[in-house]
Amino acid sequence: MTGWQHPAARRQDTVDHLFEYRIADPYRWLEQAESAETRDWLAAQDALRHTVLDHLPGRDRLRERVEALLSPEVTGPPVWRGARRFFMRRRHGQEHAVLHVVEPDGAERVLLDPIALDPTGRTTLDAWQPDREGRRLVYQVSAGGDDGSLLYVLDIDSGALLDGPISRCRQSSVAWLPGGERFYYVRRLPAHEVPPGEERYHRRVHLHRVGSDPDTDDRLVFGHDGPRTASYTVSVSADGRWLTVTRAVGAVRRNDVWIADLAAHGAEPSVFVPVQTGIDAHTNVVVGRGGRLYLHTDLDAPRGRLAVVDVEGLDAPGVPSPDTWKDLLPEDPRARLDHFTVLDGPELDRALLLTVRSSHTVSEIDVHDLETGTRLGSVQTPGPGFVGEIRGRGHEAWFTYTDPFTPVTVFCWDATDRTTTVGTAPPGRRRARNHRTVGTMLQTTCVSPDGTPVRITVLAPHDEDTHGGKRRPRPALLYGYGGFGLSYAPLYNPEAVAWVEAGGVFAVAHVRGGGEGGADWHRSATGAGKQRSVDDFHAAGEALCREGWTTPSRLVITGDSNGGLLVGAALTQRPEFCRAAVSAAPVLDMVRYEHFGLGASWTKEYGSATVREELGRLLSYSPYHHVDAGTDYPAVLLTVSAGDAVVDPMHARKMCAALQHAAGPSPAADGGGLTVLRVEPGVGHGASAMSNSVERIVDHLSFAAWQSGLTVDGPPPSDGPAPA
Repeated sequence: MTGWQHPAARRQDTVDHLFEYRIADPYRWLEQAESAETRDWLAAQDALRHTVLDHLPGRDRLRERVEALLSPEVTGPPVWRGARRFFMRRRHGQEHAVLHVVEPDGAERVLLDPIALDPTGRTTLDAWQPDREGRRLVYQVSAGGDDGSLLYVLDIDSGALLDGPISRCRQSSVAWLPGGERFYYVRRLPAHEVPPGEERYHRRVHLHRVGSDPDTDDRLVFGHDGPRTASYTVSVSADGRWLTVTRAVGAVRRNDVWIADLAAHGAEPSVFVPVQTGIDAHTNVVVGRGGRLYLHTDLDAPRGRLAVVDVEGLDAPGVPSPDTWKDLLPEDPRARLDHFTVLDGPELDRALLLTVRSSHTVSEIDVHDLETGTRLGSVQTPGPGFVGEIRGRGHEAWFTYTDPFTPVTVFCWDATDRTTTVGTAPPGRRRARNHRTVGTMLQTTCVSPDGTPVRITVLAPHDEDTHGGKRRPRPALLYGYGGFGLSYAPLYNPEAVAWVEAGGVFAVAHVRGGGEGGADWHRSATGAGKQRSVDDFHAAGEALCREGWTTPSRLVITGDSNGGLLVGAALTQRPEFCRAAVSAAPVLDMVRYEHFGLGASWTKEYGSATVREELGRLLSYSPYHHVDAGTDYPAVLLTVSAGDAVVDPMHARKMCAALQHAAGPSPAADGGGLTVLRVEPGVGHGASAMSNSVERIVDHLSFAAWQSGLTVDGPPPSDGPAPA
């Protein structure tokens, strides 16, 4: 494979003078996605992409394997409303998961199929919420990555549309009032009511009556004086009496919480009592029976605690402010509190509280007395994996389990006899390959330059020596994220399984900035501390080499979104660190990120270029601004979605041009210095059709295999495909 040519890109003399900094931006013109010059440049990049990727060895074998690994039928956890049960299921061969309903007589039918709504596969079902009686359904859909999201109301009996579309409802929570006639939801203001460039912000909480005109009849309930980047969630208690509203300003792990008594003030309450405001903490609230408010919070507890307060006492001074909260479950210093649910059915001799905690990303379920918090026992999970959701109903708890080698499965734990069974498995489900025949998951620890221990999860072929003896260095993928308090959980990962099956090592560096170690782990790598994420990532790669898992010439680093920023900073700061890099939906221009996508909501995480000290910090690691001509950079694959309204593809376009300029027009025959841009049309920042996912994974893995020397064109695994 020789003779590639990087497409030419015009370099401008654009220089921004911000404070004392002179900041060159030679590819400012690539911010304009629809200009003729940008379109021509993108066409040339697409031609290069196909020339490089389409003929890499092993692609057909990889596609076959990835399709098989994505094929197991998956059923989500059930939701009960009235006498009906609702759940999501994706059968073998389906592009998207489909919403099903089970009638009281056990009959099951499809309620919403995204492909039936749009045969192109570009429409996704973003959210759904049945009313309390199980008669009506609110659902939200978006097409081609559009961030507006349209809201509809469906009659469940007949399938008839009762309402919608209601626009500008992206990421809107919905809270039905009893009776199924009205619900609270979140909607952005129309574009003509906000300043130019702020159309994606300015959310408000409204009360809507089914069938009424949302533009003239909806009642504004909350948020009229909120900051432009505020987002809201709403919830109504099971008895219909209490309305809770939470507000987060920007993409931060802190929020404010209010509660309103609908019995006292009506469905358009004029009195909202603060539960938590102006505090650097994140709190989720649930109103239980008898007016008991459960508060899952990291206030004074970085790994989380569960507190309670009686909201029936709202008239008492200070109630329900944090000073009145009482711990039901104090913070566990070794594990983070992730979820909880309550079992209080009449079959039980006492009400139970079930908690899901994670220790070094591995989940565990404990059983407690609901009144005292006393630990009574545990619920065994199938292995060292991840419990994603847990929902209580009567005497049963339904939870999902997955690990890197096991597709998501729903289990049901019965509190009356303490037994766990598979809860909802679709007919003809393909069995997941036993993970012991595919690979091994273990954790190791590296030390960052400032002395902080950082965990690494390693997935290795089953025949690898995992006990510290002599290892054979293998091609390795090192993934990182490290931002916004989000944790990398050990989820089912077809990309990792395919890589490990072929003989590679897949590792995850749990760097600071994520949430693996609680709120403090996140805060330590935000703003002025962002470089710590990069230092942790470098330390993880060095540890993999030192421990014999791989070598720098066989190491490929990868990440998406904020992880794409991590990869970009890692490769520009230490180009010799790895053989290649795959950066998906990346944030790379840290000077101008605020002006694109949802960047204005990230300033609490990164800092703002409008503040002198923060601009200096942003410039210290901004990948786009650290690309130097003449430097030998590793091979780079940048992948973006054309419809991404969260992270604008301009980041990848500008970085691509800068890296290609640094390498010159003709990269090396072995791919050294080669930069390839992959643009996927018709999708956004998130869910996409399964066929799109397959092709994206194949491009990533074939590029990484080529660069690291992994042979993926061999025979299928010895135990063959998973049986139907």
